[in-house]
Parts: sequence; C-alpha cells; structure tokens
Amino acid sequence: MKVLTTLAVALPLLALPARSEAQTAPILTLAEALRAAERSNPELAAVRALAEATAARVPGAGRPPDPVVQVGVMNLALPELSASMPASMAPSVQAMQMLPVPGTLGRAERMADQTRRMADARVEERAWEIRAAVAAEFFTVYRIDGELEVVARNARLVADLREVAQARYASGEGPQADVLRAGVEVARLDMEIRRLESLRSAAVARLNARMGQSAQSEIPAVELPALPASTPTAEVLSGWAEEVRPALDEARTAVARARTGVEQARSALWPDATIGVQYGRRPTSSGGEHMVGAMVGFTIPVFARSRQLKGRDEARALAAEAEAVLQRTRVDVAAAIIEGLADLERARALLTLYRSEVVPLAEANAASALASYRAGAVDFMTVLEARLGQNEHERNIPALIADYGRALTRLEATVGRPMPLGETLAREER
Repeated sequence: MKVLTTLAVALPLLALPARSEAQTAPILTLAEALRAAERSNPELAAVRALAEATAARVPGAGRPPDPVVQVGVMNLALPELSASMPASMAPSVQAMQMLPVPGTLGRAERMADQTRRMADARVEERAWEIRAAVAAEFFTVYRIDGELEVVARNARLVADLREVAQARYASGEGPQADVLRAGVEVARLDMEIRRLESLRSAAVARLNARMGQSAQSEIPAVELPALPASTPTAEVLSGWAEEVRPALDEARTAVARARTGVEQARSALWPDATIGVQYGRRPTSSGGEHMVGAMVGFTIPVFARSRQLKGRDEARALAAEAEAVLQRTRVDVAAAIIEGLADLERARALLTLYRSEVVPLAEANAASALASYRAGAVDFMTVLEARLGQNEHERNIPALIADYGRALTRLEATVGRPMPLGETLAREER
C-alpha cells in the first residue's frame, strides 16, 4: 500500500520562480513532502505495524487447540510408593485433543481474516488523513510565503511614499504629519513581516513533523502544484467513495465480521468433543504388562442461559452496531463531499473575483490616488489608505489559493482517490 507515493506521482507539479534570484536552496514540492511522510511519518508506521500484527494472527485462528500430553505414574502403593499393585502403571502417558464443533474453526479463521482486512483499510485511511494533514501545512507555508511577498513589496512602496512626503514637506508643499504617518506605516508593515516570519517558522516545524523529520529542518520555499480548476459532481464523488474509500471498506468488512460472529455464537451451544488415548505399563515379575485406553468427552453447556444464549444476544447487538456505523460513515462521507465542494466553490469564486476585479481596481485606485497626491488634488491619507487597501486585497489571493488546495486535498481524502487534473487553476506569478 503506497497511497502517498502513488498520489505524489499523480500530482503534476509546475515550478514557480524563486522568491529571490539569489536563492539557490532546493524548493520543496508537495510530491516530495508526501513521499517523505510515506517513508517516515511515525503515525503511519504505527498503524502499519499494528496491521502486520493483526495479519500474523490469521493462520493460527483456524487451528484447533494444542493437544495436551500428560506423563506420570498411577496407583502406587503407600507408603513405599511401589508400583507392585495390580492396577499400578509406571509410566502412564495420556494425550488429549479438543475438537471444536465443525465449522467453528473455519469461522474463526474467517473472522481473523476480516479483522486483518479492517486493519489494512485502517492503514489506507490513516495514509489519506496524513496526506491531507501534510498538504494543509504545505499550503499554509505557501500562503505565508505569498503574504510575505505582498507585504514586503507594499512596504517598499510605502517607503517610497514616505520619500515623496518628505520631498513635499521639504519644499513646503506638504505637512510634516504626512511624513510621520508614512513612517508609522513603514514600521507597522515591518512588524507584520516579522509576525509572518514567526508564523512561517511554526508552520515549517509542523510540516516537518508531519513528514517525520527534524522540526529544525529548513524549508526555504515551497512549490505550488497544479490544481484542478473543477471537480466531478457530488453524485460521481459519492460513487467513487463507495468503491474506494478505506473507511467505508473497513465499515463494510466490520459488518461482515459481525455477521460471522452471529453464526459463531449460534454454534456455541453445541458441545465440543475431546478425544484421548492412554498408555500405561505395569511392572511384573516377568518384565511388565502394557496397557492402552481411549476416551471421549463432551462439553455440557450447563450455564447456557447466562453464557451461550447471552453470547448470541451480544453477537446480534454487535452486528446491529456495525450496521449503524456503516450507515453513519456513509452519511458522514456524503456530508463531507458536499462541504468540500462548497469550500472549493467559495475559494474558486472569490479567487476569480479578486483576480479579475478587486485587485485590478485596487491597483488602479492606488495609482490614481498617488497621481492626484503629486498634483495636490488629494491628501496623503487618501494615498496611504489606497495603498494599504491594495496590500490587504493582494494578500487574499495566496490565502484563497491555499484554502483551495487544502479543500481539494480534504475532498480527495474524503473520496479516497485523487481528483482528475483536467483544466488547472491559474497560479500567481512571483
């Protein structure tokens, strides 16, 4: 089971320009992050080990109990402990084997194999959960990097505005308050950069933890993968989930195991047989006599009302619980698909709106305000507010892309398979 590796290979990744020309450190791709998690994530290693332990129990589940062999002496005379009595046997060897009711061992092995399949499905489900968690931290780092670029660029532009305000103040055309206010905004943007850098360090540490590597490992930059611009309908996604979602497979297998348990409980009232053979040697003056014996026994369900019959009630209740869990899982998957599609549509619509209208209008407004300020038509606060408004709008674009990526990976984890690529979401040039 190489869920993360398969998905990583299936994601076509396109490179984005580095944040600075001087930056030569390797850029982390989502595919690389998923492969690292598949190799080293301790949570995934733990559930795999548990699945291996479960699989190791399957072969022995269909075997009868081990035979019992007893060796001893019988009917010795007291007080000298002599084997001189006619019924004495020295030695005495007895072998006993319990034989369960026919079908019991087969059902036990089938239930063990069903438990193994559930454990395997749990590994696959955990792999999808870890994949979504890795992608969430990956896109968080991408969002912070994008916001850092926007804030740094706007900090430089506000610094340029401060130079303009200083020039106007020096020539007597502008008040000193404009210079001071510009200085305050430059300092505020510098503090915002420091805050974002701190958030990035925390996000990188979380991403490293998800990948199973040292929290101090550096991630200079991340590369945005190609994201599908559209997804199949909820009906199609629900059909896919019913086919391949590990959680649903586990729940269906749990129902089958519970039904097998009901069959097993019904047969528990029938007695199990025990057969045995015995060999003994009685010493005599002529050398000794050899004796053999055979026996058969049956369990008697004297406590059937409180044990075997209650066991049937328990098995039926567990079967009903498994059916309810399956239905609940199906409902949860359907709701998660609807929620995921809504999150994708929201992020996609807002991203289109910001790219096509909000940011271009904010840029035009900022440029117009600056030209009017230089001509003396508006005050400095108008220019500064226009520039800061543009900054906030531009920061929303990487945030919306990150929201889209996180929603997409959550939806893939809900369905249990990657989304077809098709037409890709347009990416930001950096």
